[in-house]
Formats: sequence, structure tokens, C-alpha cells
Amino acid sequence: MIDLAFAQGQGQPSPGGAILFQILFLVGIFAIFYFLIIRPQKKERERHRKLIESLKKGDRVITSSGIWGTISEIGDRTVTLKVDGTTKITFSKEAVIGFQPEYEKKKEEKKG
Repeated sequence: MIDLAFAQGQGQPSPGGAILFQILFLVGIFAIFYFLIIRPQKKERERHRKLIESLKKGDRVITSSGIWGTISEIGDRTVTLKVDGTTKITFSKEAVIGFQPEYEKKKEEKKG
């Protein structure tokens, strides 16, 4: 009796359903990957690009290496920071990651 059921093809799953499940699984994994990794990185890159475009002389910033300074010169690709009395260091614009916290608060208060 069991041999007859297998001979007729009953009891075996259809291959079409398995392929559809695999495709849906891959689409789901890609969606999770997109919303957890790709999209946040894209937003962060856009925020950083806007920050770099908005830099001007006198802004107090922080670099990716943790150096705090005031912008004294801005070039096409570089920024020179005054970090102490007469000490100036030149960085790539990409190294600037944000404004100093207290400077950012003062800037927002002036706008409001």
C-alpha cells in the first residue's frame, strides 16, 4: 500500500513550493539587510556630507582622531585647525566628524 502511494507521486512535496519559499526567504533577508545596514549608513553619509559643506572659518569642530579645534583655514580638500595658542594642524575635510557639543548648542540658540 505504501509503495503504491509513492508510485503515484503522493506524499512528496511539490518542487514549486520549495523554490517560492526560498525566493521569499532571500527577499526577506535582503529587506532586513537593507533596513538595518544600508539605509542607516546612507543617511549618515548624507549627514556628514552636509556637515562638510557647511564648515566655515571660526567653527569649533572635532576630528575623527579626537582632536578639538577651531577652523582657521578651509581649502578644497583640507581644513586647518587651530588647536592651541599658535598650534595649527591641517586635516582632510573628511576627518571632521562634528561640531564641539557646547559650540553646537550656542549655534542652535542663535538660530532660535
